[in-house]
Amino acid sequence: MRLGIIGGGLMGREAASAFGRWFVLENFPVQVELVAVCDLQEKLLEWFKKVPTVKLLTKDHNELLKSPDVDVVYVAVPHNLHEKLYLDVLNAGKDLLAEKPFGIDLPSARNIRDAAAKSGRFVRCSSEFPFMPGAQRAFQIAQSGQLGKLLEVRSCFWHASDLDPTKPINWKRQTKYCGEIGVMGDLGMHVVHFPFRLGWFPKRVFAQLQKIYTERPDGKGGMAPCDTWDNALLHTDVDINGQKDVPVRFEMKRLAPGETNTWQIEIFGTDGGVRYSTKEPKTLWTFKRGKEQIWERTDLGYQMLFQTITGGIFEAGFPDCFLQMWAAYAAERAGALGDRMGCVTPDEAVKSHELFAAALQSHANKKVVELL
Repeated sequence: MRLGIIGGGLMGREAASAFGRWFVLENFPVQVELVAVCDLQEKLLEWFKKVPTVKLLTKDHNELLKSPDVDVVYVAVPHNLHEKLYLDVLNAGKDLLAEKPFGIDLPSARNIRDAAAKSGRFVRCSSEFPFMPGAQRAFQIAQSGQLGKLLEVRSCFWHASDLDPTKPINWKRQTKYCGEIGVMGDLGMHVVHFPFRLGWFPKRVFAQLQKIYTERPDGKGGMAPCDTWDNALLHTDVDINGQKDVPVRFEMKRLAPGETNTWQIEIFGTDGGVRYSTKEPKTLWTFKRGKEQIWERTDLGYQMLFQTITGGIFEAGFPDCFLQMWAAYAAERAGALGDRMGCVTPDEAVKSHELFAAALQSHANKKVVELL
């Protein structure tokens, strides 16, 4: 699988690093090679010169897309550029791993999904944290039915990254670049991937959205408008396994005191519960109904979905779950995914935008909004 990257910033370089460690995957059926990179900034292209397999460095994404050496394209750019670049990739006859949120808004997401279906190309969207070992164990427990009738689900992603009001503005804090959905576009795919893959799609939502800081330093001695949503709480009803109106809460926060970068899933049922947080990456908390209310702590190993050299011995972190996400993409593209969790599908990505659009409507009108 020969890859091209459009967008050589943070995530583009993370992807290149993952491909450079591909051999850590044991007996994996697909080999990958990064062969081309596009970015408008010369200093970012300079970084990729250290990657020995890269044959093409360009500022013109059309040059990358015309290359017969590129099979799959990873696009990691600001959200306002998603739709055009994703469509260009598909029109060039390339497969695509799209950075979330799969377009700047719902019409954009639907257009990308429809174009992907028409093209016949293999398209998926990014979301890394559900590939952590503890998240996968929680997923298996949720699938098993052993929790009984579900009482409540919470899926969360919290940052403290924007608590400092002197932090300079960037594109993720401006609606013209990241869209009206704000933090939901930035963090939302991470919190919906797990529940959506279980088939837990909200049928109604009541949203509470927060804008705390309305301006930030512009880096030039002045101030710039900061007009995106900082935090989002989405209270939803979901029908699960014949059980009506299970409360499922999605939390996305860039102003979360005490949380450097925390992804968390909690599922509570009449017969048990499960809780996993990246704050304690080795720990899985489980609960079984009994006379005494006792949560049990399991000290997990680090065995990933796709076998690695060190197996379950050493600690896993973001680079590892990022690599596992790419392994899931490559395996599914090759028809070798089996029963493992895959990356976000175009339909799931559109459903996330349907939820976020309904959340905007709910907050604006202070009312519950029906989705289904």
